[in-house]
Amino acid sequence: MVATTLNTANAEQLIYANDLLEITVLGGIKLEGLDRMRVTVKVALQESSRPPVRHNLDLYNDNQLEKFIRKVAERHEIGTAVIAATLAELTEGLEQYRLEQIEQREDHRPKAKPLALEEVRAAQAFLKAPNLLERTNELIGQSGVIGEENNRLLMYLIFTSRKRQQPLHVVSLGASGTGKTHLQEKVGELIPEEDKIEITTLSENAFYYFGQRELKNKLILIEDLDGAENALYPLRELQTKKRISKTVAHKNTKGETRSVHLVVEGPLSVAGCTTKEQLYEDNANRSFLIYLDQSEQQDQRIMDYQRAMSAGTVNLAEQAAAAELLKNCQRLLQPVKVVNPYAPLLSLPQAVFKPRRTNGHYLQFIEAVTFYNQWQREKKYDEQTGEEFIETTLEDIAAANRLMKDVLLRKSDELSGACRYYFEQLKAWLKEERKTAFTNGQARAALRENHSNQKRYMVQLQQAGLIRKAKGDQKKGYYYEVISVEEYAQLQAGIAGTLDRIFLKLAEADQSSQAVQTTGEPLKPRAGKKKPKQSTQPQKV
Repeated sequence: MVATTLNTANAEQLIYANDLLEITVLGGIKLEGLDRMRVTVKVALQESSRPPVRHNLDLYNDNQLEKFIRKVAERHEIGTAVIAATLAELTEGLEQYRLEQIEQREDHRPKAKPLALEEVRAAQAFLKAPNLLERTNELIGQSGVIGEENNRLLMYLIFTSRKRQQPLHVVSLGASGTGKTHLQEKVGELIPEEDKIEITTLSENAFYYFGQRELKNKLILIEDLDGAENALYPLRELQTKKRISKTVAHKNTKGETRSVHLVVEGPLSVAGCTTKEQLYEDNANRSFLIYLDQSEQQDQRIMDYQRAMSAGTVNLAEQAAAAELLKNCQRLLQPVKVVNPYAPLLSLPQAVFKPRRTNGHYLQFIEAVTFYNQWQREKKYDEQTGEEFIETTLEDIAAANRLMKDVLLRKSDELSGACRYYFEQLKAWLKEERKTAFTNGQARAALRENHSNQKRYMVQLQQAGLIRKAKGDQKKGYYYEVISVEEYAQLQAGIAGTLDRIFLKLAEADQSSQAVQTTGEPLKPRAGKKKPKQSTQPQKV
Protein backbone atom coordinates (compact mmCIF):
# COMPACT_ATOMS: atom_id res chain seq x y z
CA MET A 1 0.00 0.00 0.00
CA VAL A 2 1.25 3.46 -0.88
CA ALA A 3 0.24 4.93 2.46
CA THR A 4 2.49 2.51 4.37
CA THR A 5 5.62 3.34 2.33
CA LEU A 6 5.47 7.11 2.94
CA ASN A 7 7.03 7.97 6.31
CA THR A 8 5.35 11.15 7.61
CA ALA A 9 6.74 11.11 11.17
CA ASN A 10 8.59 14.37 10.43
CA ALA A 11 6.43 16.86 8.52
CA GLU A 12 9.57 18.66 7.29
CA GLN A 13 11.20 15.46 6.00
CA LEU A 14 8.81 13.05 4.28
CA ILE A 15 10.47 9.81 3.19
CA TYR A 16 9.29 7.36 0.53
CA ALA A 17 11.28 4.16 0.05
CA ASN A 18 11.05 0.94 -1.97
CA ASP A 19 13.51 -1.84 -2.74
CA LEU A 20 15.48 0.32 -5.20
CA LEU A 21 15.15 4.02 -4.29
CA GLU A 22 14.73 6.28 -1.26
CA ILE A 23 13.18 9.65 -1.95
CA THR A 24 13.16 12.37 0.72
CA VAL A 25 10.86 15.40 0.39
CA LEU A 26 12.81 18.17 2.13
CA GLY A 27 10.76 20.90 3.84
CA GLY A 28 7.49 19.02 3.48
CA ILE A 29 4.69 20.21 1.18
CA LYS A 30 2.39 23.21 1.13
CA LEU A 31 -1.24 22.52 1.96
CA GLU A 32 -2.51 25.50 -0.04
CA GLY A 33 -2.99 25.24 -3.78
CA LEU A 34 -4.19 21.77 -4.75
CA ASP A 35 -3.44 22.60 -8.39
CA ARG A 36 0.31 22.11 -7.87
CA MET A 37 2.72 19.89 -5.95
CA ARG A 38 5.99 21.81 -5.69
CA VAL A 39 8.61 19.89 -3.72
CA THR A 40 12.34 19.71 -3.08
CA VAL A 41 13.40 16.06 -3.35
CA LYS A 42 16.56 14.07 -2.68
CA VAL A 43 16.69 10.78 -4.64
CA ALA A 44 19.21 8.21 -3.41
CA LEU A 45 19.91 4.65 -4.63
CA GLN A 46 19.48 2.02 -1.91
CA GLU A 47 22.78 0.59 -0.60
CA SER A 48 24.85 2.71 -2.97
CA SER A 49 27.68 5.17 -2.42
CA ARG A 50 26.65 7.31 -5.35
CA PRO A 51 25.70 10.90 -4.40
CA PRO A 52 21.92 11.53 -4.36
CA VAL A 53 20.13 13.79 -6.82
CA ARG A 54 18.61 16.94 -5.29
CA HIS A 55 16.13 18.99 -7.25
CA ASN A 56 13.19 21.38 -6.89
CA LEU A 57 10.21 20.72 -9.17
CA ASP A 58 6.45 20.61 -9.51
CA LEU A 59 5.36 16.96 -9.65
CA TYR A 60 2.27 18.05 -11.62
CA ASN A 61 4.40 19.62 -14.38
CA ASP A 62 5.08 16.95 -17.06
CA ASN A 63 7.99 18.81 -18.66
CA GLN A 64 9.82 19.25 -15.37
CA LEU A 65 9.05 15.68 -14.35
CA GLU A 66 10.39 14.16 -17.62
CA LYS A 67 13.66 16.11 -17.38
CA PHE A 68 14.07 15.09 -13.73
CA ILE A 69 13.44 11.38 -14.54
CA ARG A 70 16.15 11.44 -17.23
CA LYS A 71 18.55 13.18 -14.85
CA VAL A 72 18.03 10.56 -12.12
CA ALA A 73 18.29 7.71 -14.66
CA GLU A 74 21.64 9.01 -15.92
CA ARG A 75 23.04 9.59 -12.42
CA HIS A 76 22.04 6.21 -11.01
CA GLU A 77 22.15 4.22 -14.28
CA ILE A 78 18.69 2.72 -13.98
CA GLY A 79 15.69 2.63 -16.30
CA THR A 80 13.41 5.65 -16.65
CA ALA A 81 10.30 3.47 -16.35
CA VAL A 82 11.28 2.38 -12.83
CA ILE A 83 11.92 5.96 -11.75
CA ALA A 84 8.68 7.20 -13.32
CA ALA A 85 6.67 4.50 -11.51
CA THR A 86 8.38 5.34 -8.20
CA LEU A 87 7.65 9.08 -8.59
CA ALA A 88 4.05 8.29 -9.49
CA GLU A 89 3.66 6.30 -6.25
CA LEU A 90 5.34 9.14 -4.32
CA THR A 91 2.90 11.64 -5.85
CA GLU A 92 -0.12 9.56 -4.88
CA GLY A 93 1.20 9.21 -1.34
CA LEU A 94 1.80 12.96 -1.06
CA GLU A 95 -1.70 13.71 -2.36
CA GLN A 96 -3.27 11.44 0.23
CA TYR A 97 -1.09 12.92 2.98
CA ARG A 98 -1.99 16.47 1.96
CA LEU A 99 -5.72 15.79 1.99
CA GLU A 100 -5.42 14.18 5.44
CA GLN A 101 -3.57 17.24 6.75
CA ILE A 102 -6.20 19.59 5.31
CA GLU A 103 -9.00 17.59 6.96
CA GLN A 104 -7.15 17.63 10.29
CA ARG A 105 -6.71 21.40 10.04
CA GLU A 106 -10.42 21.83 9.39
CA ASP A 107 -11.21 19.59 12.36
CA HIS A 108 -9.21 21.89 14.65
CA ARG A 109 -11.70 24.70 14.10
CA PRO A 110 -14.19 24.81 16.97
CA LYS A 111 -17.57 23.33 16.13
CA ALA A 112 -20.90 24.08 17.72
CA LYS A 113 -21.41 21.94 20.80
CA PRO A 114 -24.55 19.76 20.70
CA LEU A 115 -26.44 20.40 23.93
CA ALA A 116 -27.90 17.61 26.00
CA LEU A 117 -31.57 17.82 26.98
CA GLU A 118 -30.66 18.72 30.57
CA GLU A 119 -28.39 21.54 29.38
CA VAL A 120 -31.14 22.96 27.15
CA ARG A 121 -33.65 22.91 29.99
CA ALA A 122 -31.22 24.57 32.42
CA ALA A 123 -30.35 27.33 29.95
CA GLN A 124 -34.00 27.94 29.05
CA ALA A 125 -34.98 28.13 32.72
CA PHE A 126 -32.21 30.64 33.35
CA LEU A 127 -33.20 32.83 30.36
CA LYS A 128 -36.89 32.78 31.29
CA ALA A 129 -36.49 33.56 35.00
CA PRO A 130 -37.03 37.14 36.29
CA ASN A 131 -34.20 39.63 36.94
CA LEU A 132 -32.14 38.07 34.15
CA LEU A 133 -29.45 40.77 34.03
CA GLU A 134 -28.90 40.73 37.79
CA ARG A 135 -28.63 36.95 37.85
CA THR A 136 -26.34 37.01 34.81
CA ASN A 137 -24.05 39.46 36.58
CA GLU A 138 -23.96 37.21 39.64
CA LEU A 139 -23.13 34.21 37.48
CA ILE A 140 -20.34 36.13 35.76
CA GLY A 141 -18.89 36.77 39.21
CA GLN A 142 -19.22 33.07 40.08
CA SER A 143 -17.30 32.19 36.91
CA GLY A 144 -14.21 33.93 38.30
CA VAL A 145 -14.50 37.60 37.29
CA ILE A 146 -13.62 39.55 40.44
CA GLY A 147 -15.22 42.96 40.95
CA GLU A 148 -15.88 45.21 37.93
CA GLU A 149 -19.61 44.54 38.32
CA ASN A 150 -20.72 47.18 35.82
CA ASN A 151 -17.92 46.62 33.31
CA ARG A 152 -18.24 42.84 33.21
CA LEU A 153 -21.98 42.87 32.48
CA LEU A 154 -21.58 45.65 29.93
CA MET A 155 -18.85 43.67 28.17
CA TYR A 156 -20.89 40.46 28.24
CA LEU A 157 -23.88 42.17 26.58
CA ILE A 158 -21.61 43.76 23.97
CA PHE A 159 -20.16 40.32 23.19
CA THR A 160 -23.73 39.00 22.91
CA SER A 161 -24.47 41.62 20.23
CA ARG A 162 -22.21 39.71 17.80
CA LYS A 163 -25.34 37.77 16.75
CA ARG A 164 -27.09 40.93 15.57
CA GLN A 165 -26.82 42.89 12.32
CA GLN A 166 -25.44 45.90 14.23
CA PRO A 167 -22.87 44.44 16.65
CA LEU A 168 -21.21 46.60 19.28
CA HIS A 169 -17.49 46.89 20.04
CA VAL A 170 -15.49 47.58 23.18
CA VAL A 171 -12.03 48.89 24.07
CA SER A 172 -10.70 48.33 27.59
CA LEU A 173 -8.49 51.13 28.86
CA GLY A 174 -6.29 51.45 31.91
CA ALA A 175 -2.73 51.58 33.15
CA SER A 176 -0.45 48.60 32.71
CA GLY A 177 -1.15 45.88 35.26
CA THR A 178 -4.75 46.87 36.00
CA GLY A 179 -6.18 43.67 34.50
CA LYS A 180 -7.56 44.83 31.13
CA THR A 181 -6.56 41.67 29.31
CA HIS A 182 -7.66 39.50 32.23
CA LEU A 183 -11.17 40.98 32.26
CA GLN A 184 -11.54 40.60 28.49
CA GLU A 185 -10.21 37.06 28.62
CA LYS A 186 -12.45 35.96 31.51
CA VAL A 187 -15.62 37.43 30.00
CA GLY A 188 -14.57 36.02 26.61
CA GLU A 189 -14.53 32.55 28.21
CA LEU A 190 -18.30 32.90 28.65
CA ILE A 191 -18.78 32.99 24.86
CA PRO A 192 -18.92 29.66 22.97
CA GLU A 193 -15.60 28.65 21.39
CA GLU A 194 -17.17 28.36 17.93
CA ASP A 195 -18.26 32.01 18.05
CA LYS A 196 -14.95 33.71 18.89
CA ILE A 197 -11.43 34.18 17.54
CA GLU A 198 -8.65 35.18 19.92
CA ILE A 199 -5.74 37.11 18.41
CA THR A 200 -2.44 38.21 19.92
CA THR A 201 -0.85 39.95 16.92
CA LEU A 202 -2.04 40.73 13.40
CA SER A 203 -0.23 41.56 10.19
CA GLU A 204 -1.50 44.35 7.95
CA ASN A 205 -3.24 42.01 5.46
CA ALA A 206 -4.28 39.25 7.85
CA PHE A 207 -8.01 40.04 7.77
CA TYR A 208 -8.16 39.78 3.96
CA TYR A 209 -7.19 36.09 4.02
CA PHE A 210 -9.97 34.83 6.25
CA GLY A 211 -12.72 32.95 4.43
CA GLN A 212 -15.46 35.15 2.97
CA ARG A 213 -17.93 34.24 5.74
CA GLU A 214 -15.47 33.00 8.35
CA LEU A 215 -15.80 36.14 10.49
CA LYS A 216 -19.56 36.56 10.13
CA ASN A 217 -21.20 37.09 13.55
CA LYS A 218 -17.95 36.25 15.32
CA LEU A 219 -16.35 37.88 18.35
CA ILE A 220 -12.76 39.02 17.71
CA LEU A 221 -10.69 39.31 20.89
CA ILE A 222 -7.45 41.25 20.39
CA GLU A 223 -5.16 40.91 23.38
CA ASP A 224 -3.27 44.15 22.76
CA LEU A 225 -4.15 46.74 20.13
CA ASP A 226 -0.48 47.76 20.06
CA GLY A 227 0.30 44.37 18.49
CA ALA A 228 -2.37 44.86 15.81
CA GLU A 229 -1.60 48.47 14.89
CA ASN A 230 -1.00 47.70 11.19
CA ALA A 231 -4.35 45.91 10.90
CA LEU A 232 -6.48 48.65 12.46
CA TYR A 233 -7.64 50.16 9.16
CA PRO A 234 -9.29 46.99 7.76
CA LEU A 235 -10.60 46.34 11.27
CA ARG A 236 -12.33 49.74 11.30
CA GLU A 237 -13.80 49.05 7.88
CA LEU A 238 -15.20 45.74 9.09
CA GLN A 239 -16.73 47.53 12.06
CA THR A 240 -18.30 50.31 10.00
CA LYS A 241 -19.06 48.78 6.58
CA LYS A 242 -19.21 45.14 7.75
CA ARG A 243 -17.22 44.15 4.66
CA ILE A 244 -13.69 44.54 3.33
CA SER A 245 -12.26 43.72 -0.09
CA LYS A 246 -8.89 43.76 -1.75
CA THR A 247 -7.58 42.96 -5.23
CA VAL A 248 -4.25 41.13 -5.44
CA ALA A 249 -2.15 39.69 -8.27
CA HIS A 250 -2.01 35.88 -8.46
CA LYS A 251 -0.21 33.50 -10.81
CA ASN A 252 -2.11 30.50 -12.11
CA THR A 253 -0.64 27.10 -13.04
CA LYS A 254 0.26 28.39 -16.51
CA GLY A 255 2.34 31.20 -15.05
CA GLU A 256 -0.21 33.82 -16.07
CA THR A 257 -0.84 36.73 -13.68
CA ARG A 258 -4.47 37.39 -12.91
CA SER A 259 -6.28 39.72 -10.52
CA VAL A 260 -8.01 38.00 -7.60
CA HIS A 261 -10.69 39.81 -5.59
CA LEU A 262 -10.61 38.93 -1.88
CA VAL A 263 -13.80 39.65 0.09
CA VAL A 264 -14.39 39.15 3.81
CA GLU A 265 -17.86 39.77 5.24
CA GLY A 266 -19.09 40.73 8.69
CA PRO A 267 -20.76 41.78 10.81
CA LEU A 268 -18.54 41.06 13.79
CA SER A 269 -17.93 42.32 17.30
CA VAL A 270 -14.41 43.48 18.20
CA ALA A 271 -12.83 43.80 21.63
CA GLY A 272 -9.33 45.06 22.40
CA CYS A 273 -7.13 46.38 25.19
CA THR A 274 -4.70 49.29 25.26
CA THR A 275 -3.07 51.86 27.54
CA LYS A 276 -2.90 54.42 24.71
CA GLU A 277 -6.33 56.00 24.53
CA GLN A 278 -5.45 58.90 22.23
CA LEU A 279 -3.46 56.74 19.79
CA TYR A 280 -6.52 54.68 18.84
CA GLU A 281 -9.06 57.49 18.77
CA ASP A 282 -10.60 56.33 15.46
CA ASN A 283 -11.18 52.85 16.88
CA ALA A 284 -12.36 54.27 20.21
CA ASN A 285 -15.00 56.36 18.44
CA ARG A 286 -16.54 53.18 17.08
CA SER A 287 -16.46 51.40 20.42
CA PHE A 288 -17.66 51.49 23.99
CA LEU A 289 -14.83 52.60 26.26
CA ILE A 290 -14.39 50.71 29.51
CA TYR A 291 -12.06 52.10 32.19
CA LEU A 292 -11.03 49.54 34.74
CA ASP A 293 -11.44 50.02 38.46
CA GLN A 294 -8.05 51.09 39.86
CA SER A 295 -9.25 51.64 43.43
CA GLU A 296 -7.60 50.17 46.50
CA GLN A 297 -10.79 48.22 47.21
CA GLN A 298 -10.53 46.47 43.84
CA ASP A 299 -6.85 45.77 44.48
CA GLN A 300 -7.82 44.16 47.79
CA ARG A 301 -10.56 42.03 46.18
CA ILE A 302 -8.16 40.70 43.56
CA MET A 303 -5.40 39.98 46.08
CA ASP A 304 -7.86 38.17 48.35
CA TYR A 305 -8.92 36.03 45.38
CA GLN A 306 -5.29 35.29 44.51
CA ARG A 307 -4.66 34.18 48.10
CA ALA A 308 -7.75 31.97 48.01
CA MET A 309 -6.54 30.39 44.76
CA SER A 310 -3.14 29.73 46.29
CA ALA A 311 -4.77 28.21 49.38
CA GLY A 312 -6.95 25.96 47.22
CA THR A 313 -10.21 27.28 48.67
CA VAL A 314 -11.70 28.46 45.35
CA ASN A 315 -14.37 26.11 44.01
CA LEU A 316 -13.10 25.65 40.43
CA ALA A 317 -15.89 23.21 39.57
CA GLU A 318 -18.48 25.85 40.48
CA GLN A 319 -16.67 28.40 38.32
CA ALA A 320 -16.62 26.01 35.35
CA ALA A 321 -20.32 25.22 35.78
CA ALA A 322 -21.26 28.92 35.85
CA ALA A 323 -19.24 29.59 32.71
CA GLU A 324 -20.75 26.60 30.90
CA LEU A 325 -24.31 27.69 31.75
CA LEU A 326 -23.68 31.17 30.35
CA LYS A 327 -22.17 29.69 27.18
CA ASN A 328 -25.20 27.45 26.74
CA CYS A 329 -27.46 30.48 27.15
CA GLN A 330 -25.53 32.16 24.35
CA ARG A 331 -26.11 29.12 22.14
CA LEU A 332 -29.88 29.37 22.66
CA LEU A 333 -30.07 33.03 21.60
CA GLN A 334 -31.40 33.28 18.04
CA PRO A 335 -31.18 36.21 15.60
CA VAL A 336 -34.39 38.22 15.88
CA LYS A 337 -35.29 41.78 14.94
CA VAL A 338 -35.67 44.24 17.82
CA VAL A 339 -38.06 47.20 17.62
CA ASN A 340 -37.80 50.04 20.13
CA PRO A 341 -41.15 51.91 20.15
CA TYR A 342 -39.71 54.41 22.66
CA ALA A 343 -36.80 55.45 20.41
CA PRO A 344 -38.42 58.70 19.15
CA LEU A 345 -38.56 60.00 22.73
CA LEU A 346 -34.98 59.10 23.68
CA SER A 347 -32.18 61.66 23.62
CA LEU A 348 -28.64 62.09 24.90
CA PRO A 349 -27.33 64.59 27.45
CA GLN A 350 -26.07 67.72 25.73
CA ALA A 351 -22.62 67.29 27.29
CA VAL A 352 -21.87 64.19 25.21
CA PHE A 353 -19.16 64.68 22.58
CA LYS A 354 -19.74 63.36 19.04
CA PRO A 355 -23.45 62.80 19.68
CA ARG A 356 -24.27 61.28 16.29
CA ARG A 357 -22.15 58.17 16.77
CA THR A 358 -22.80 57.99 20.51
CA ASN A 359 -26.56 58.17 19.95
CA GLY A 360 -26.30 55.17 17.62
CA HIS A 361 -24.36 53.25 20.26
CA TYR A 362 -26.92 54.13 22.91
CA LEU A 363 -29.88 52.90 20.84
CA GLN A 364 -28.01 49.76 19.75
CA PHE A 365 -27.12 48.91 23.34
CA ILE A 366 -30.77 49.17 24.39
CA GLU A 367 -31.59 46.77 21.55
CA ALA A 368 -28.80 44.44 22.74
CA VAL A 369 -30.40 44.33 26.20
CA THR A 370 -33.75 43.49 24.60
CA PHE A 371 -32.07 40.86 22.42
CA TYR A 372 -30.58 39.16 25.48
CA ASN A 373 -34.06 39.15 27.07
CA GLN A 374 -35.64 37.56 23.98
CA TRP A 375 -36.90 34.51 25.90
CA GLN A 376 -38.96 36.88 28.07
CA ARG A 377 -40.34 38.99 25.22
CA GLU A 378 -43.50 38.27 23.28
CA LYS A 379 -42.78 37.60 19.62
CA LYS A 380 -44.90 39.50 17.12
CA TYR A 381 -45.26 39.64 13.36
CA ASP A 382 -45.40 42.67 11.10
CA GLU A 383 -48.78 42.58 9.34
CA GLN A 384 -47.34 43.91 6.08
CA THR A 385 -44.09 41.95 5.77
CA GLY A 386 -44.69 39.01 8.10
CA GLU A 387 -41.31 39.65 9.73
CA GLU A 388 -40.91 38.43 13.29
CA PHE A 389 -39.78 40.92 15.95
CA ILE A 390 -39.69 41.61 19.66
CA GLU A 391 -40.20 44.99 21.33
CA THR A 392 -38.07 46.91 23.81
CA THR A 393 -39.66 47.46 27.22
CA LEU A 394 -39.15 50.18 29.81
CA GLU A 395 -37.24 47.64 31.91
CA ASP A 396 -34.74 47.24 29.06
CA ILE A 397 -34.21 51.01 28.84
CA ALA A 398 -33.82 51.31 32.62
CA ALA A 399 -31.18 48.53 32.63
CA ALA A 400 -29.35 50.06 29.66
CA ASN A 401 -29.33 53.49 31.34
CA ARG A 402 -27.79 52.05 34.51
CA LEU A 403 -25.00 50.38 32.54
CA MET A 404 -24.49 53.28 30.13
CA LYS A 405 -24.09 56.10 32.67
CA ASP A 406 -20.36 55.56 33.05
CA VAL A 407 -19.92 55.12 29.27
CA LEU A 408 -21.77 58.36 28.52
CA LEU A 409 -19.81 60.08 31.26
CA ARG A 410 -16.56 59.07 29.58
CA LYS A 411 -17.95 60.26 26.23
CA SER A 412 -18.70 63.64 27.86
CA ASP A 413 -15.41 64.15 29.69
CA GLU A 414 -12.68 66.09 27.90
CA LEU A 415 -10.04 64.39 30.06
CA SER A 416 -8.69 60.94 29.29
CA GLY A 417 -9.61 58.19 31.72
CA ALA A 418 -6.14 58.01 33.28
CA CYS A 419 -5.94 61.79 33.66
CA ARG A 420 -9.42 61.91 35.21
CA TYR A 421 -8.46 59.22 37.73
CA TYR A 422 -5.35 61.24 38.69
CA PHE A 423 -7.35 64.47 38.98
CA GLU A 424 -9.99 62.93 41.24
CA GLN A 425 -7.28 61.44 43.46
CA LEU A 426 -5.60 64.83 43.59
CA LYS A 427 -8.80 66.59 44.64
CA ALA A 428 -9.48 63.98 47.34
CA TRP A 429 -5.94 64.38 48.69
CA LEU A 430 -6.21 68.18 48.77
CA LYS A 431 -9.52 67.93 50.63
CA GLU A 432 -8.10 65.45 53.13
CA GLU A 433 -5.00 67.61 53.74
CA ARG A 434 -7.05 70.82 53.69
CA LYS A 435 -4.78 72.30 51.06
CA THR A 436 -5.66 74.81 48.38
CA ALA A 437 -2.30 74.81 46.59
CA PHE A 438 0.30 72.12 45.87
CA THR A 439 3.56 71.49 44.03
CA ASN A 440 4.17 68.69 41.57
CA GLY A 441 6.59 67.09 43.99
CA GLN A 442 4.06 67.08 46.83
CA ALA A 443 1.32 65.58 44.68
CA ARG A 444 3.67 63.01 43.16
CA ALA A 445 4.83 61.84 46.59
CA ALA A 446 1.31 61.70 48.04
CA LEU A 447 -0.29 59.95 45.07
CA ARG A 448 2.76 57.82 44.21
CA GLU A 449 2.49 58.79 40.56
CA ASN A 450 5.11 58.30 37.89
CA HIS A 451 6.94 61.55 37.01
CA SER A 452 6.38 61.37 33.26
CA ASN A 453 2.71 60.46 33.69
CA GLN A 454 2.14 63.30 36.13
CA LYS A 455 3.78 65.78 33.77
CA ARG A 456 1.45 64.68 30.97
CA TYR A 457 -1.61 64.90 33.23
CA MET A 458 -0.71 68.40 34.46
CA VAL A 459 -0.37 69.67 30.88
CA GLN A 460 -3.77 68.20 29.99
CA LEU A 461 -5.42 69.66 33.10
CA GLN A 462 -4.03 73.13 32.44
CA GLN A 463 -5.12 73.01 28.81
CA ALA A 464 -8.62 72.04 29.96
CA GLY A 465 -8.68 75.00 32.36
CA LEU A 466 -9.09 72.83 35.45
CA ILE A 467 -5.76 73.72 37.12
CA ARG A 468 -3.74 76.94 37.08
CA LYS A 469 -0.47 78.22 38.46
CA ALA A 470 -1.08 80.05 41.75
CA LYS A 471 2.41 81.34 42.53
CA GLY A 472 6.10 80.63 42.12
CA ASP A 473 8.51 80.77 39.20
CA GLN A 474 10.42 78.43 36.92
CA LYS A 475 13.53 78.52 39.10
CA LYS A 476 11.94 77.77 42.48
CA GLY A 477 8.98 75.84 41.13
CA TYR A 478 5.29 76.53 40.88
CA TYR A 479 2.35 76.09 43.21
CA TYR A 480 -0.87 75.01 41.49
CA GLU A 481 -4.50 75.23 42.51
CA VAL A 482 -7.66 73.52 41.33
CA ILE A 483 -10.06 75.92 39.64
CA SER A 484 -13.22 73.84 40.01
CA VAL A 485 -13.58 71.06 42.56
CA GLU A 486 -17.19 70.20 41.73
CA GLU A 487 -16.98 70.10 37.90
CA TYR A 488 -16.92 66.29 37.67
CA ALA A 489 -19.74 65.83 40.18
CA GLN A 490 -21.78 68.33 38.21
CA LEU A 491 -21.07 66.45 34.98
CA GLN A 492 -22.11 63.17 36.61
CA ALA A 493 -25.29 64.71 37.96
CA GLY A 494 -26.08 66.19 34.54
CA ILE A 495 -25.70 62.84 32.75
CA ALA A 496 -27.69 60.90 35.36
CA GLY A 497 -30.33 63.62 35.65
CA THR A 498 -30.95 63.76 31.91
CA LEU A 499 -31.35 59.98 31.62
CA ASP A 500 -33.63 59.88 34.65
CA ARG A 501 -35.84 62.71 33.36
CA ILE A 502 -36.21 61.05 29.97
CA PHE A 503 -37.04 57.71 31.54
CA LEU A 504 -39.62 59.33 33.83
CA LYS A 505 -41.20 60.92 30.78
CA LEU A 506 -41.35 57.52 29.06
CA ALA A 507 -42.88 55.90 32.14
CA GLU A 508 -45.57 58.57 32.37
CA ALA A 509 -46.35 58.22 28.68
CA ASP A 510 -46.52 54.45 29.04
CA GLN A 511 -48.87 54.68 32.01
CA SER A 512 -51.21 56.94 30.10
CA SER A 513 -50.96 54.60 27.08
CA GLN A 514 -50.01 57.55 24.86
CA ALA A 515 -46.48 58.09 23.55
CA VAL A 516 -46.02 61.46 21.88
CA GLN A 517 -44.07 61.78 18.64
CA THR A 518 -41.98 64.81 17.78
CA THR A 519 -44.93 66.09 15.73
CA GLY A 520 -47.16 66.01 18.80
CA GLU A 521 -49.48 63.35 17.32
CA PRO A 522 -50.27 60.14 19.19
CA LEU A 523 -47.84 57.35 18.37
CA LYS A 524 -49.85 54.29 17.37
CA PRO A 525 -48.53 50.91 18.50
CA ARG A 526 -46.67 48.99 15.80
CA ALA A 527 -49.06 46.79 13.90
CA GLY A 528 -48.28 43.21 14.62
CA LYS A 529 -49.73 39.86 15.46
CA LYS A 530 -48.80 37.76 18.42
CA LYS A 531 -46.89 34.62 17.71
CA PRO A 532 -48.99 31.48 18.09
CA LYS A 533 -48.52 29.76 21.42
CA GLN A 534 -45.52 27.47 21.26
CA SER A 535 -45.16 24.01 22.65
CA THR A 536 -43.66 23.76 26.10
CA GLN A 537 -41.42 20.92 24.98
CA PRO A 538 -37.68 21.81 25.01
CA GLN A 539 -36.21 22.72 21.65
CA LYS A 540 -33.65 20.50 20.00
CA VAL A 541 -30.23 22.15 19.73
